[in-house]
Amino acid sequence: MSTPAEDAIRAEIVAHGPIPFARFMALALGHATGGYYTGPRARPTRGGDFLTAPELHPVFGAALARQVAEAWERLARPDPFTLVEYGAGAGTLALAILAGLRDDRSPLADALVYAPIELNPHRLAELEERAASAGLPLAAPRTDLVHPDGAVQVAGAVLANEFLDALPVHAVEIHEGRPREVHVCVTPAGELEELLLAPSTPAIAARLDALATCGATFEEGQRAELCLGLDGWVADVAATLSSGIVLVIDYGAPALRLYGPRHRAGTLMTYRGHAADASPDAPYRDIGERDITAHVDTTTLARLLDAAGFDVHGETTQAELLVGCGLEDLLERERIRAVDPAAALLLRSAVMRLLDPRHLGGFRAVLAGRGIHVAPPLRGLAYRSAVGRPRY
Repeated sequence: MSTPAEDAIRAEIVAHGPIPFARFMALALGHATGGYYTGPRARPTRGGDFLTAPELHPVFGAALARQVAEAWERLARPDPFTLVEYGAGAGTLALAILAGLRDDRSPLADALVYAPIELNPHRLAELEERAASAGLPLAAPRTDLVHPDGAVQVAGAVLANEFLDALPVHAVEIHEGRPREVHVCVTPAGELEELLLAPSTPAIAARLDALATCGATFEEGQRAELCLGLDGWVADVAATLSSGIVLVIDYGAPALRLYGPRHRAGTLMTYRGHAADASPDAPYRDIGERDITAHVDTTTLARLLDAAGFDVHGETTQAELLVGCGLEDLLERERIRAVDPAAALLLRSAVMRLLDPRHLGGFRAVLAGRGIHVAPPLRGLAYRSAVGRPRY
């Protein structure tokens, strides 16, 4: 049985011909009534398809609260201070940050205003109810990435935790030294099938040229995903934030590694029922019921942030970010609270995943800012600064 998202994809192909994979991914994830991220089912839960760090344990948000508080202090405590979160879900991360500020007795807890950006109306309704119960003021929740005309820029912190990996990507393969773009068509037998056609936009060649300037080259037959949506996202952030920090946490890598030999077949992945699937046909099964992601190119992200007027403070791993934000003493506080064995076990297993370089601990964290000096390093980068720069 087909899904509403699949029906919409097939109808568009019938009407207009093969569509770029980026368009297929946009419909599969964001179709108004049948997209993966628009339906009533909660996806990032233990009973869903995957778990993000905020769902593992509130200690993740408590650590990030300290990075947000440091930015607020460096900006001389503006009031209000707006927490802008892309892919806010039901507000789990923001509420953990607020709780962390209150536990630290930070005066920022009284100056914090929350501006969530969430595509799913079901999650947004939950978020509004939870924020009201927690006493967290909301500022104009948004459901898309189009910055409203006439909006006033804010001082604050922009968070994107496991958000950019779900932006639609253009899939390309190199043939005879030139990029061919993956399109999706419907065969005479009614099957969805990939075709390699000429690039649908000159932005693909422009992105490849930009990557070449930093040494990233592509071999014959290599497949790669290019997230052209990064440009629009950074533009939206630049239109939103007058001063403050931008913190991106996601699975990804610098361009030299992301597009190197290890990822010759690309990084496209799907998730359903906590099972990852990188098989070529995975995106075309259970359309609208299966998450589709690709690794984030942190080199391009940093370049775009720099071009938009941000100072790129640095890049580290999630594990090092959390350690720099004082995870160790936060754990001690949580251990005291974990009065029963089940709570203690949950804390221990969550922290192991948050720090394990093979899991969430290996995620990349990029920090940028406006109006905040690069030196001394922000606390989230302090551990990386102390042990030296990574080797790629």
